[in-house]
Amino acid sequence: MKKTFNIIFALIFLMTWGCDKEKFADLNSNPSDLSAPELRYSVTKAVEQMYGNDYTNWFYSNFQYIYPWAQVTTVQGGNGPGLVEMGDFGTQNPYKELFPQTQDIRYSVEAMSEENKALHQAMVAITYPIQIQPSMTITDLTGSMVYSEAGLAPYTNPPLITPKFDTQEELFNTWLNELDLALEILTTAENQVVLGDQDVIYGGDYSKWAKYCNLLKLKIAVRLQGVNPTKANQIAEEVATSPAGYMDDLTDDFVYNRGVKYHGTGNGFWIGYASKNLVDFMVENQDPRVRFIFEKNGFNAEVVQAFIDAEKALPPYVEEYVEYDADGNFAGWKGAGEPWVRYHGVPLAPDATLDAANNIYFDQGNLYKISLDDKEKTYSATSLFSEKLVRTTYDYTYPTKPGGRVIQLKDNDPPLHVILGSAAETNLYLAEFKLLGANLPKSAQDYFNRGVELSILRADALAENNQMPYYNTDPVYLDPTKAEEASTKLKNGEVEHLLEQPAYDLGENGLEKVYIQQYINFANTPGDMWTLVRRSGIPKKGSDLLPWDELLSSGSELTVPRRFTINTLTEDDKNFENKKQAMEEQGFTTGTINPEVLNSERLWFDKSNPTYGAGPQ
Repeated sequence: MKKTFNIIFALIFLMTWGCDKEKFADLNSNPSDLSAPELRYSVTKAVEQMYGNDYTNWFYSNFQYIYPWAQVTTVQGGNGPGLVEMGDFGTQNPYKELFPQTQDIRYSVEAMSEENKALHQAMVAITYPIQIQPSMTITDLTGSMVYSEAGLAPYTNPPLITPKFDTQEELFNTWLNELDLALEILTTAENQVVLGDQDVIYGGDYSKWAKYCNLLKLKIAVRLQGVNPTKANQIAEEVATSPAGYMDDLTDDFVYNRGVKYHGTGNGFWIGYASKNLVDFMVENQDPRVRFIFEKNGFNAEVVQAFIDAEKALPPYVEEYVEYDADGNFAGWKGAGEPWVRYHGVPLAPDATLDAANNIYFDQGNLYKISLDDKEKTYSATSLFSEKLVRTTYDYTYPTKPGGRVIQLKDNDPPLHVILGSAAETNLYLAEFKLLGANLPKSAQDYFNRGVELSILRADALAENNQMPYYNTDPVYLDPTKAEEASTKLKNGEVEHLLEQPAYDLGENGLEKVYIQQYINFANTPGDMWTLVRRSGIPKKGSDLLPWDELLSSGSELTVPRRFTINTLTEDDKNFENKKQAMEEQGFTTGTINPEVLNSERLWFDKSNPTYGAGPQ
């Protein structure tokens, strides 16, 4: 009986295998035989690969290098002498799945009949911005890269497995040509295949993709500003008058969302403390984005009263805003009150950590620990970068007095939204170019105001979607009115009030003010942030607005890298010769983590840019 069963099973297996072989053959048939639905899935997959390696990118590249070097945060625990030295880092990898998808779409369409090919031109067109955006993040870190010959092995005979490296200048020219081609198709092609829900960004609206192409042109233009300002201004003029239009509304924003079950990485990070200069600037001007970028500290009214009851000194920068009653108890907040009084940064210089006067920032574990009724708690008086911007599975415990209530924000894991380009960015670039002499239709102030407004609205929308702590209410306050006041959501009139501040009037130091707003807008897109800091020289040393915090260590300023390290080349690499040539052309030393070398051997776009802290040229 057992033998009979095995024979029957074997027959069924062979029949199934035969069917699977047929299916396998179908899936690997000539690209011209692929159907439109299968190509739509390729678009979805390609978009999915635009944002990847999120854990290593954030844990290493952003929180350990880019944010501290750009003076947004410290490395975890405060900056030290190792601040400028590189170790492991993450980066995008478009070669494994992104380029295979975009090339599959292009070659499949090219093999179609002329009639079908005409219907798929817009689909082909959007493959260009899809692969340009992540490629730009790579070249911003390490310069020359494989692009024009990437992913061609399946379509060449013999297979091209040693693709050449394109220089940064070649990359920018190639991308501009590709984007212009895409714009021409997206604004003229008719009766195109509908992507619908397979387009997870714009729902199949090709006109939105055209506007995104124009943003990518501006991204290239600002990188060209230091090497070819005439061409850079020309690109800005093309975008501002483009028949496709430019991104000018929240609905134009490129909001990456991999799906309802994507929450970012599930792993925790080493989150840095906020820069004092940055937080002070934002709080002084009551910029709502400070509430969406950084977390509140632990000193709410209940905790302040607990310190009073424990006869423990409050952090001086917290006590500055405390109002006492006749009995010496907490009576309310001075100044702007909640939520503004809950945001404080720290000095960034390594030497600052050794100054006893700064123990109020760097010895919080001892200074801000109290005991009440045999219960002990430690509180943070300064603000961390908001981890909810990076992963929505982050749980948060609200600060209460020792032995007090346990209030947590947990099990609220919405799908993570990530910005890969925005209308705010577009308008702030246009404001910059207007000040630099480009012939644009609107005034710099008009572009600037629109950019700031959109930046705040987008930051608020991200905070709401990612369900950040305190967004709708501060649950520690029992009074509903006070709980509402302490919420971090955007409130009526805040945008208008912000734009009335002198720091937002471009009549004086206009270019620095535009760059500062780009800087704040890029607080959750660190690649753009670091590129801005390198090309603009802001934060600026001695600035009355947002000053550069000189990174003094043993009395001397540290040298901050301007590119990422490149691993030592080995001859067993199949593409060794091309890699070697690319590094030699750029004048790059490989295998070094020496900050002096990584500062002096600059990327092509960065060679003429100001030094860190020098301010706009």
